[in-house]
Amino acid sequence: MNGHKFNLCKTPLVAMGSGSLWWPDRHVLIVSDLHLGKSDRLARRGGMMLPPYETRDTLGRLETDINALNPLTVICLGDSFDDRTAALSLDEEETLWITRLQAGRRWMWVEGNHDPGPLDFGGSFLAELQIGPLMFRHIAKADAAGEVSGHYHPKARISVKGRSLTRPAFLYDDVRLVMPAFGTYTGGLRSNDVALCELMAPSARAIMLGSPPQVIPMPR
Repeated sequence: MNGHKFNLCKTPLVAMGSGSLWWPDRHVLIVSDLHLGKSDRLARRGGMMLPPYETRDTLGRLETDINALNPLTVICLGDSFDDRTAALSLDEEETLWITRLQAGRRWMWVEGNHDPGPLDFGGSFLAELQIGPLMFRHIAKADAAGEVSGHYHPKARISVKGRSLTRPAFLYDDVRLVMPAFGTYTGGLRSNDVALCELMAPSARAIMLGSPPQVIPMPR
């Protein structure tokens, strides 16, 4: 398994090199910030023109993790769609792809700031979700414990042989985990940004995505 094992509030988890999170004891797979349909939204608003393939690339990588791990439950941790119109603009093949991924398992859509309110994609839509000791929500709360969130698209940087290497990363400390964005066309917030430094404890660590994932002290 291409992942890094760690504990959050005594709960064994695995940060996958792809950017998904695996909870083996519960057979739960978590992804955050898919931002499906982002190229459509950018084109619609007169922004940068990007090749319209990011939705299929994101769904393909998600399908790879689902096939490898066979989860009973999938949690999409907010901003699954880049906005409501982008969600409704997915073509038939992409919509059917989502339906196939949902087949035979519980599928939980957690509300994000880009996709508030339920959409007709099957599964259950929730503002936040508590499972055992862990709370799943899109945006972290300062006083939370046992929290898994997304939103910030964190990335970390290290120096390798005199060269700077930046990758998306999980950030975690004793009480919370902030997940990287899983979507193909997603930027990121450096881990030394004040918003993340204020949120995470001084002991926090970063798990940089890759094969295998690399664990380092959270760069500040």
